[in-house]
Amino acid sequence: MASPTVAEYMVKDVVSISPEMTVEEVSDKMINSTFHGFPITERGYLLGYVTAKELLKYHDRRDAKIREVMKRGTICCRANMVIDDAIRVLFRYGIRNLPVVDENKKLIGIISNIDIVRSQIEKSRPSKVMSVKSFLETQNGIRMKVITADIPTAMIMPSQKEVYRDELTGRQYELKRGLNEPLIVVKRHNGYLIVDGHHRAMAAKELGAKTLRAIILEPNDLNVNLGLEKTAERWGLKTLDDVKIIEGSKHPLIEMTTMLLQDEEVEAINQRLANSL
Repeated sequence: MASPTVAEYMVKDVVSISPEMTVEEVSDKMINSTFHGFPITERGYLLGYVTAKELLKYHDRRDAKIREVMKRGTICCRANMVIDDAIRVLFRYGIRNLPVVDENKKLIGIISNIDIVRSQIEKSRPSKVMSVKSFLETQNGIRMKVITADIPTAMIMPSQKEVYRDELTGRQYELKRGLNEPLIVVKRHNGYLIVDGHHRAMAAKELGAKTLRAIILEPNDLNVNLGLEKTAERWGLKTLDDVKIIEGSKHPLIEMTTMLLQDEEVEAINQRLANSL
């Protein structure tokens, strides 16, 4: 299997600045954005990169043009670099963002720490998949092959009766920003039974996604009635529409990570995520 490359995860619509802009103009632009720095380009060519820390050095020269104060050149990469090498570069040089250039040194994208995190999350841990596979094979006396493919959302069958609204909103935010962490499912005669990924599946459904990436465990005998399947039948779960969404109560992940915040702050964070959908 080929290693993923920078091209698969980089942001192509890059916000850059001109060397003719002033320190004040760039500072204002940064304050009013979610970025910690900007590539500096001229006629499409990458000249350098300016960070918030560097701008602070020139707070008393707010009328100076970036061309006058910028450091020429910056660390960059090509789109065909494998993700693992990009991780090394970001770690080695202690930087957050890595501009991507073509053979002419023109800016064509940028990859950040967040994109790297996304790429690692999407690597469904092989040990987890193999552990599920081994357990199901042993418990049911079957053999399974592993396939990765996009499956129709309408054919996804739940084995969990409840999901949390706050975690569902978080998953929708991730999906909207390109996170494509695959589900783990088992192929059945009439669809795909979820083993791992109910919040992802529900989030995709609410966003109107027609398909979702999945690691599919395909049994050599589809007639074997799995334990998960029996549980789903007992709870009356046939489609994602049968899953209850819990409002108000916190998902354990949210409960743990927001334990030092006031409830109104947590609500404000969730509302911000919801408003960005």
